[in-house]
Amino acid sequence: MLFCSPASNVLMLRSSPFVFQRPIFCLKATVKQARNILGKDVSGLSDPYCLLGIERQKQGSSSARGFPRQENKRRSKGVVKNLLPEDQTHRTQVIHQTLNPVWDETFILNIKPYFYLPSSRDFDAVEPVRHKLEELSDLRGLKRIIKDARKNKGQDDFLGNVVIPLQDLHCREDRWYRLEPRTDTYPNRGHCHLQFFLVHKKMQASYKVHRQLLQQIVSYEILQYQAGSTSWDGELSKHASTVLYLHATQKDISDFHQDLAHWLAYSKLYQFLEFNSSCLLHQITSIEYQWIQGRLRSEQTAELAESFQSLLNYGISLLQRFRIIFPLTSPKSTQRLQSLLRVLVQMCKMKAFKELCTSTPDLEEMVVQALKTGTAEWFYIKKQHLKPMVKTMEECGKALVCLLQEVNADLQECHKTWNKYFIRQVSEGSFSLFLSFSQLVSCYVKEQLSKIDSGMSQLTAESLFQLYLSMKDFYNMKDFVDTPLALTGFHLWFIEAIPLWLQKTYTIALERTQRAIQVDQLTPLGELNKHSTSIVDLSTCYAQMVKTWQQLDWPDPEEAFMIMVKFVEDMCKIALMYCQMIKARAEELSSNQTEAGQAANRLCVVVNNIEQLRMMILKLPKQLNWAGLEQNTGPVITSEQIQHTLHQQLQASVSCLNNEIRGVVQTLVTKMDARIAQHIQQLSVCSDPDNPEDCITPLMRFLEHELQYLNMNLVQENFNSLEFCFHGEGCGLSKDALHTPAFIVSYCNLCYPYNKPEAATPEKYGAVTIKAFYRHSEQKLYIEVLNAVNLLPMDSNGLSDPFIQLTLEPHHEFPEIATRTTECIKNNLHPLFDEAFEFLVPPEKCQQDGACLLLTVFDYDTLGANDLEGEAFLPLCRVLGLNEPEESINPSIVPQIRLSLTHPGTAGIHLKQDQRTLLFILLHKPGC
Repeated sequence: MLFCSPASNVLMLRSSPFVFQRPIFCLKATVKQARNILGKDVSGLSDPYCLLGIERQKQGSSSARGFPRQENKRRSKGVVKNLLPEDQTHRTQVIHQTLNPVWDETFILNIKPYFYLPSSRDFDAVEPVRHKLEELSDLRGLKRIIKDARKNKGQDDFLGNVVIPLQDLHCREDRWYRLEPRTDTYPNRGHCHLQFFLVHKKMQASYKVHRQLLQQIVSYEILQYQAGSTSWDGELSKHASTVLYLHATQKDISDFHQDLAHWLAYSKLYQFLEFNSSCLLHQITSIEYQWIQGRLRSEQTAELAESFQSLLNYGISLLQRFRIIFPLTSPKSTQRLQSLLRVLVQMCKMKAFKELCTSTPDLEEMVVQALKTGTAEWFYIKKQHLKPMVKTMEECGKALVCLLQEVNADLQECHKTWNKYFIRQVSEGSFSLFLSFSQLVSCYVKEQLSKIDSGMSQLTAESLFQLYLSMKDFYNMKDFVDTPLALTGFHLWFIEAIPLWLQKTYTIALERTQRAIQVDQLTPLGELNKHSTSIVDLSTCYAQMVKTWQQLDWPDPEEAFMIMVKFVEDMCKIALMYCQMIKARAEELSSNQTEAGQAANRLCVVVNNIEQLRMMILKLPKQLNWAGLEQNTGPVITSEQIQHTLHQQLQASVSCLNNEIRGVVQTLVTKMDARIAQHIQQLSVCSDPDNPEDCITPLMRFLEHELQYLNMNLVQENFNSLEFCFHGEGCGLSKDALHTPAFIVSYCNLCYPYNKPEAATPEKYGAVTIKAFYRHSEQKLYIEVLNAVNLLPMDSNGLSDPFIQLTLEPHHEFPEIATRTTECIKNNLHPLFDEAFEFLVPPEKCQQDGACLLLTVFDYDTLGANDLEGEAFLPLCRVLGLNEPEESINPSIVPQIRLSLTHPGTAGIHLKQDQRTLLFILLHKPGC
């Protein structure tokens, strides 16, 4: 690894060769233990201890790489205390009565250089360590002398020795050595476990040098990784680890101080360079495990405390700007935030942090304050960014709407994504910043609304409606906090705009209805739908008005009642206007054509449209939730007043629609009246008195044809109203005469296909058991297919090979959802599937009318087409979780749903003329 220095520093070092002192080398020796030594006492055991020292070789007595044979032999049989002075020897403790002693004692032995010239000023004169080690003869250390019982002369018994040439030692040595005998009487004397380190005597603050060296190495490593666009994981390269290991060994730096140096270097670099914070967690764990305050000097303690405080302040500053530092558009933002929180939490839990940073506030308080401060800064930036260039009322209203939408989107992100990380780490959800937003939004919106005068334009009112909806969405998030909000009663800020909102809703519905009538050709939509396009557009307008009422959701009950009265009045007014305009449209189209049949067709469509409108009006109490309104307004408005105002107004409109229907039906009968009169006149002048039936036949054929035509072109309610026309309020046929036995039979034959009960017995084709629930957070529909029972045998062996297809219907509402299929269970009429499926579908689609899950059971056929076992439908609107809170749903206890299988019937063959219907029938035809 290469480190560069400025040229001036290099010249300075070259010009000052004696700035640095020559290092003093030492040998750090650790006597671990011995095993299987000789027993010298009467008991067969010994009382061993060790003597060790370094013997300096005399000049000229050995070669550069070894000892003369005789000299080496003499030393191997010597004893340390006989060869070295007493002040140069070291001795361990005596371990009594054992053959496997354990000492684990460490000694520092100085290695002094032999030739040293103080007058030398050449920087290159510094001799390498290896050359100095070669000048020493051996280590006469660890000479095991075992004392059994002291003799009269005071001499201990010799157990064995080890002679190690220093030139053969590595930087670190840890191994077992064989104890050599002095004579050949007992050659096997056991082994001794020794550990050696070649170190320097501390002449300067080696810990600081090690930390600075580590910091430079880490900086270099990170730059190398960043050049390759790869995130650094905190692991040093092999060469860098070797350099640090050698330096720590030579300087005799403890493991704790090495970990401390790593922490100081990594925590400082983390504030400037991006890398994985897991290495910081590793250092936190190491320091926490080894922490003893007394082992640090005061300057080291201050340095460690400063590193804690610096990293904490840096982390809090990142949390304050977490929206910018950790954007959700970046794939690893959540991991980075989670890692930062984990580092801060673990650091603040350390004993060292609690002892050294006693005046630091609680982490939870600092995080909450940082979130509030960052929220205020973010709100100010957004406010300045969205401030309009032209400060008109319309533009200011649009800017307010955009700002509230940004705030709501940010709160949704905080609640769905960030909140769980803050709660998990600091027990404080990020949603606490909702209170800050509440105060900021309240002050700013009040300030802006105060600038809007009462004479606001329609465009301004539309902007204020969108602002009101955004404010309501924001206020509805109050369920996540318990503190009262500054936005309480915000609806009063918009009370002056309500008349404009209602007028705009009425105007839009009226204009759309008028345009729909102008383009309506008064032709039925289909054989089943006998009304025209204009009533469909009107139903859409009504649905939009209902949605507006639901969006408004005015909190004040008395004011809400007045708004409801206005809504009902406008809808009834549009209904009556529609009746007049649709009749005028029919007359306009009929005036351009001479065919009487086409005019009758249009009148039938008009009657059907008005009947459809009447049904829509009758559904308003449920759609507008009058029952809920009556409950909310109970303390201020009585039920009699609601009945008198709303229900009577609705009934009056329904009566008008009924009259309109009767009027159009009467017009149809009037058109028939001329033809009937003609047939009666022909009957009166009939010249064949013997066969009067022949004379009346044309009249009966005419009536049969016309009534059949009306039955096909009028909805059932309107066709039944013909009875009142023929009754003529008592002037025509009696009601008993209108219900002849033949008529009753014909009526039953007509109604039987519609009222036909289900002929199939329950589970005639078997049943399917499933589980279904919906998760709003994931927008996924979960279906678990458990089993099927009582299937019909489709194979010659009396069994089936069933499998199930799952499809979301109707297909045009779910075009992107693919069909899912279970595994095929061979030879089984009661298959157990136990398979789970997921459908990514928004909740609005599930709640649409007609949305369902189609489960089709097939029998697998290898050669031909698969045989249909049966099909079942599950309405998606009934799925658990769509209307319930997600927290209340436990997937393990979702109830099972048993669905009976059915077969598609053969009725309605005439529907196959419709291409979409034909395609649906072909897809679900047995055997397809």
